[in-house]
Amino acid sequence: MRILVFILALFAVTGTWAQYQISGRVLTTQNEALPGASVLLQGTSTGVISNAEGQFVLTNIPKGTYVLKVSFIGYQDVNQSIDLSRDLELNILLNVSTVLTEEVFVRATRAGKNTPVTSFNVSKEQLEEKNLGMDVPFLLSTTPSFVATSDAGAGIGYSGFRIRGTDANRINITVNGIPINDAESHGVFWVNMPDFASSLENIQVQRGVGTSTNGAAAFGASINMQTNQLREKAYAEYNGAAGSFNSWKNTVSVGTGLISDHFSFDARLSKISSDGFIDRAFSDLQSYFVSGAYYQQNTIVKLNIFAGNEKTYQAWNGVPSVRLNSDLEGMKRYEDHWLYTAKQTQEMIAANPRTYNLYTYENETDNYRQNHHQLLFSHQFNQAMNVNAALHYTAGEGYYEQFREEDDYADYGIDNLVIGDTELESTDLIRQKWLDNHFYGGIFSFNYLKDKSNFTLGTGWNQYIGHHFGNIIWMQYAGENDLNHEWYRNKGLKTDFNVFARYNYALTSALNLYADLQYRDILYAIDGIDDDFRDLTQDHHFGFFNPKLGLFYQPGQQAKAYLSWAVGHREPSRSNFTDADPNGQQPTFETLNDFEAGYAFGTSDFNVGANIYYMLYQ
Repeated sequence: MRILVFILALFAVTGTWAQYQISGRVLTTQNEALPGASVLLQGTSTGVISNAEGQFVLTNIPKGTYVLKVSFIGYQDVNQSIDLSRDLELNILLNVSTVLTEEVFVRATRAGKNTPVTSFNVSKEQLEEKNLGMDVPFLLSTTPSFVATSDAGAGIGYSGFRIRGTDANRINITVNGIPINDAESHGVFWVNMPDFASSLENIQVQRGVGTSTNGAAAFGASINMQTNQLREKAYAEYNGAAGSFNSWKNTVSVGTGLISDHFSFDARLSKISSDGFIDRAFSDLQSYFVSGAYYQQNTIVKLNIFAGNEKTYQAWNGVPSVRLNSDLEGMKRYEDHWLYTAKQTQEMIAANPRTYNLYTYENETDNYRQNHHQLLFSHQFNQAMNVNAALHYTAGEGYYEQFREEDDYADYGIDNLVIGDTELESTDLIRQKWLDNHFYGGIFSFNYLKDKSNFTLGTGWNQYIGHHFGNIIWMQYAGENDLNHEWYRNKGLKTDFNVFARYNYALTSALNLYADLQYRDILYAIDGIDDDFRDLTQDHHFGFFNPKLGLFYQPGQQAKAYLSWAVGHREPSRSNFTDADPNGQQPTFETLNDFEAGYAFGTSDFNVGANIYYMLYQ
């Protein structure tokens, strides 16, 4: 009870510790007011947006030395040092920037300062502090409600995560507003993007349904990543790290800075390797990032090309509890119940109980290469209006290789092998399961910010083509059979279209009303046969309406509160369709009603916040 009273007392704080205020106006060098400018005391949560006359007030600020940061799209940031020992009134003059800031690329899909959405921002500096070669999920593992996992046990290779207990297949992920979730599985395979954090400017994690975005449904959360912004000075950097399990990271980055006030070029090359904690769970990862941009005062055109190439030993199964607990009788039951062969059972019994890996074939590996291409465009018409557009294309190709002991020829559409008077029904073999996919499309957004209104209209169209097939590359007893025998092939075709409108209106200086409406349309078709020769031919169509409403209240600079309700819909994944009994109940879409309430209080010395949510799934 005492703890509850203490927490409530914290929430009741209204800033009585603070003593001074900073007020003033944000103006252009021609003394024109700049409404909507961001005014922030760096290192604190104290900040405000200037009103229609460019005026701002920061109240209840303790005595001390601060840096006041004032920024507005199309203008150069101002960082002004302040020694606060009395009330101050300032006029902040912003010079027109020679180039447009790249924050515009993610504005349409991000929660702003006054958006009633549960969110957390991770800066470039915070990413660099943690970036020792592990995958992005491990760099975000200290954010609220976030749990990261690693197949290899070292955070390098196949990594996964959950937010609020929701698996990664239900979390929307974008880069510069462009979706990167796999259209069929709905997941993101971070192993295909090694050391991507070295090319990121910042990340925003929105928990719950969040704001409308492009791509996969944001059922548990959304993660929005922005790639590196312009560095005006030329640079060359090397970053290296070494760690347990023979883990190594080597990264080289170079950039030209701003050339002739209009052009810049940046590049990164990375190599990461690790033996892994689990037996044989090695990773060998390479990646690059290349970017070229053209800047004007009101326009940016930017091309990003980045790719990853990975080879990882499979460690997908984890350690059985009987091996972890050294339960000899339990391990023997694996053989008795035909779960493992006699050889596999003996290998499990002889293995280290914490690092055991089922696979022992030397090339039981996953091999995949993915290439991303993004063409980004933004234009600022005036202080109030800008448009963003982007085209994207991703190509991926790869396979995982498996050794199979005593598989039946019939399982691969191959006749039994007759040698003399003996008919063989099975053989040891090595097979590869391939994926060859293509994902392309475009996104567009229009943003209007003036006086009390902040309006965004966005849309996106994406199409995915995925080819799935399998080959046998070796058989112990092959006879006259083709050693590159293809035993199945199928194709998935998915088209995803969405349009959304978002409006944030300041009812008063302290109270904002928020509305966000999205319509999403999905067409998905599969044809061909699966690896068990089942005919997968099917077509599906889904249309979803996703409304979101909320209130944001900020009575002072230190305290803020919000309430929101949002609806999300999610279509079934490929495996939901392919694993379903053709004669049984068929998978259907999921619906989520997400209710959120939050409160936060912060000063230059500390921050405290709470978020209560109720997520109703069907």
